[in-house]
Amino acid sequence: MKISVFGAGAWGTAVACYCDRIGHAVTLLPKFEDQAKKMVKFHENVDFLPGISLADEIVITTDVATGLRGADVAFLACPAVGMEDLCLSLKYTSEGMDRDNLPLLISLCKGIQNENLEMASDLIERILPNFEYGVLAGPTNAKEVAECRNAAMVLATKSKKIYKMQEAMNSEKIRIYSSIDVRGTELGGCLKNVYAVGAGICDGLGLGDNAKAAYLTRSLKELVTIGVALGGQEETFYGLSGFGDFIATCMGSWSRNRTFGEKIGRGEAVDEILATQKAVVEGYKTARSFHLICEKMNIKAPIMAEIYGVLLLKKPLKDAVNALINRQLKPE
Repeated sequence: MKISVFGAGAWGTAVACYCDRIGHAVTLLPKFEDQAKKMVKFHENVDFLPGISLADEIVITTDVATGLRGADVAFLACPAVGMEDLCLSLKYTSEGMDRDNLPLLISLCKGIQNENLEMASDLIERILPNFEYGVLAGPTNAKEVAECRNAAMVLATKSKKIYKMQEAMNSEKIRIYSSIDVRGTELGGCLKNVYAVGAGICDGLGLGDNAKAAYLTRSLKELVTIGVALGGQEETFYGLSGFGDFIATCMGSWSRNRTFGEKIGRGEAVDEILATQKAVVEGYKTARSFHLICEKMNIKAPIMAEIYGVLLLKKPLKDAVNALINRQLKPE
């Protein structure tokens, strides 16, 4: 199978390495020419996935036409903020291509475009209506996937190609499940980043195991409530793209969102932390997006509201914790 990966951050690079390892022909497309040249020179993504060698067989280019031409699947691996530009680029480049020859688009994005609160699937439907699409998600540390270490993911798509894709992405080390709940799978991957920031704050404040366990339990409940209200299937949020990704991102020492929250808990300023980040911390902007959506739809999400307050309104951490602990008593 011929696979293209648009976006060469840690996750995009990892998926490209994994697909190459299991025998597919892979083209990896960084956004910028300088990054592409650097990756070709060092056979490594030194900025976003250091220590992982890029096989000679992986074609590295910034030419979108090369990535689309003959591809069976195109993974979209850019941050949420860049997804609209990428979709527009694919639209212009694919003009004139036969619909039957267009690749299946698989989003790896786990965020929301802030300006109009669109998720990746919304953008694809609006800008690229001729393409079939899906989402790949789950509890996946990029480096471990690149090394083809044991893991499991879920591929969600309504395309008739779902089983062919499931088989093509499956391997002896990484198990791929299928789903038709594209919205729920996508929502789980986005929502968990916000709650991972809160989990990191728990760690940074040194609140202890009891407090963090309570936080994770109530956050998962809230994640499911929001996800179902926004159109996802409840069982999806207890699967790999929901509970699985939630636990990995809230607990993993490698998690950008959890680490970001931990630094906040230790007293570092939000703006100063963001200024030092090479990779996008999706949970920061996503907190604003989901908070606005919850307010608009009257979804009760007190933990989301407090994380939003800390990140965007500079609410003192002590006040946020007290607000959650001292809410009106109710049955679980």
